[in-house]
Amino acid sequence: MPTSRILLWSGLAAAAGGAVLCVLGWYGISGERFAERQLPYLASCTVPGAALLVAGAVLVTAAYALPVRPPDPRGPEADGTPPGPPSSDGPPLRVPGGTLAHRPDCPLVAGRATAVEAGDDPSLSPCPVCEPWPP
Repeated sequence: MPTSRILLWSGLAAAAGGAVLCVLGWYGISGERFAERQLPYLASCTVPGAALLVAGAVLVTAAYALPVRPPDPRGPEADGTPPGPPSSDGPPLRVPGGTLAHRPDCPLVAGRATAVEAGDDPSLSPCPVCEPWPP
C-alpha cells in the first residue's frame, strides 16, 4: 500500500472523528444555559475535535502533496528500493553445528572460512535471509 494512500485514509478518519467530536460538543453545549456548565463539553469534545479536524486536513494535504514515482525500468536497485534476497547459483552452505542452509553470497556466511557445503542434509532449514530453496 503506498504511503500516500495510508496518509489519505488516516487523514479522512481523523477528520471524521473530529467532526463527530465537534457535533457531540455542540450538542452538549446547546443544552446548557450557563457558561461554567459548558466548559466540560468544550474541553472534552469540541477542542479535541477541532484538533483532529486540523490534523486530518494536514494528513490529507500531505497525501496529495507527496510525489508519486513510477517504478524505475532499470531495476529495483536503481529507484532506491532495497535489493531482494541474494541469488547465487552455488551449492548451499552451512556453518558447522548450524541448523540453516545458506546461499554462498548470504551475508550471514559470506567471507566465513568455517562455512562448508550443506549437501542434502534434510535436517537443515532454509535461511530466512537468503532463501536458498525455491518456495
